[in-house]
Amino acid sequence: MEQEPMRIREGYLVKKGSMFNTWKPMWVVLLEDGIEFYKRKADNSPKGMIPLKGSSIHSPCQDFGKRMFVFKLTVAKQQDHFFQAAYLEERDAWVRDIKKAIHHIDGGQRFARKSTRKSIRLPETINLSALYLSMKDPEKGIKELKLEKDKRVFNHCFTGTCVIDWLVSSSSVRNRKEGLLLASSLLSEGYLQPAGDTSKTAAEGLSDTPFLDLSDAYYYFPDSGFFCEGYSSDDDVVLKEEFRGTIVKQGCLLKQGHRRKNWKVRKFVLRDDPAYLHYYDPAGGEEPLGAIHLRGCVVTAVEDMPDTKKYDVDNILFEIITANEIHYYLQAASSTERTEWIKAIQSVARTGK
Repeated sequence: MEQEPMRIREGYLVKKGSMFNTWKPMWVVLLEDGIEFYKRKADNSPKGMIPLKGSSIHSPCQDFGKRMFVFKLTVAKQQDHFFQAAYLEERDAWVRDIKKAIHHIDGGQRFARKSTRKSIRLPETINLSALYLSMKDPEKGIKELKLEKDKRVFNHCFTGTCVIDWLVSSSSVRNRKEGLLLASSLLSEGYLQPAGDTSKTAAEGLSDTPFLDLSDAYYYFPDSGFFCEGYSSDDDVVLKEEFRGTIVKQGCLLKQGHRRKNWKVRKFVLRDDPAYLHYYDPAGGEEPLGAIHLRGCVVTAVEDMPDTKKYDVDNILFEIITANEIHYYLQAASSTERTEWIKAIQSVARTGK
């Protein structure tokens, strides 16, 4: 029986249309032998498939000066496909895995991720369900803590280092490398959940291992009382009862109007539940002027907007494309701040409701 192709990487990217110069968000799936792209993540059938055999990848791609973090895939028939990632590390991760897949196809090999399985053999008697119950034992299990990071408080959670410490001390594993493999299995089976950007990024495949043996990587039990709350040193922090979610990030940005194409300073508040980016009059007022629904959106850095007057851009613009393909253009105060906003919005778009 022929084995199903491995799903190496998947996620939203912005893809250029094959006939017109239109860029649209697509759910992109990298397989061992090709790339499938879907209009939405929930779709059952792809809009198209790009074979990787005989293909070559080019990054960075400078074919579109106003779009950043673009890479080009040229197939055997000399047809070009262009994709745009949200930020540098994401683009490089896609390019790295696509190159590796092409290399394995050319060599007649199956794709294999870097793994510790070759050097480590887990005991066959390990029962993940029973292990999970032991980890949750009120007396002898992993202690749930209140931890702070990046102006956020994580309640009822624990660090990756605590998990590995417990696995070793309880004799569930023989060493930390074996503990890392076992913790990764617990994570993939849903017995552990990532909390915070560091652990979520690793779980999505942007690290050598899905689980991190780090003191700043946070995790929690799915049926625990985990919740996250935000706080800010700003005096004008916006907290309203009708907004249940944690404030992930807030600050002032320039926003381009949809009708007049003019730019105005707005105060933006990013919440994770529901997944909205609300914007307010910075001069005051508790009611938001509007909101951008982020669930399923794509966010990317851009150099300039088409068909509009440039407003002291200086390479600090970014674009949000919602699930129903509404485009919003925003400008940060610096390239560092732009990257922070993009990563925060990406995180909420993936995990928010």
